Amino acid sequence: MFIQTEATPNPATLKFLPGRAVLDHGTLDMRDKTAAAQSPLAERLFEIAGVSGVFFGSDFISVTKAESEWQQLKPAILGAIMEHFMSGAPVVRSVADGGTTPAEDEFFAPEDTETVATIKELIETRVRPAVANDGGDITFRGFKDGVVYLDMKGACSGCPSSTATLRHGIQNLLRHYVPDVVEVRPTSGQ
Repeated sequence: MFIQTEATPNPATLKFLPGRAVLDHGTLDMRDKTAAAQSPLAERLFEIAGVSGVFFGSDFISVTKAESEWQQLKPAILGAIMEHFMSGAPVVRSVADGGTTPAEDEFFAPEDTETVATIKELIETRVRPAVANDGGDITFRGFKDGVVYLDMKGACSGCPSSTATLRHGIQNLLRHYVPDVVEVRPTSGQ
């Protein structure tokens, strides 16, 4: 098994490509050992000292480090990913096996349903594919008073360039297509 690695715009995050599917649908962002309980692979990665976040995409795994150096962490991460896939264990536990399905509540006024549908389509078709290339994900969380709230995951969470991505990239895109959009902000906790 050959696992490729790619740098991301976030120097604290590396993207690992195992050459096979990681998640069948959606993404999964785990920022601590408690959240990792839903994934045997994430649990294994969090056992490595210095790992502070794990994010799964369709065909990649983004790992965020704390204060450690990549030259020490990378071999252990590669080994953990390889061992996991060779074991045949699932990436994510089913709900029956103690896995969870996180509830991500969206918020917006009923009269904004059409505007929100347009915003979501733009995020899905124009933003998410580009962000996935960088080892992260951005999902819609809400729309209120002209402000679009987005949840930044994986390499995007805590990335030094994420503010520029939001302000200059996504905000300009949404304002161009949706005149009701005034601003784009990350949800709290970013």
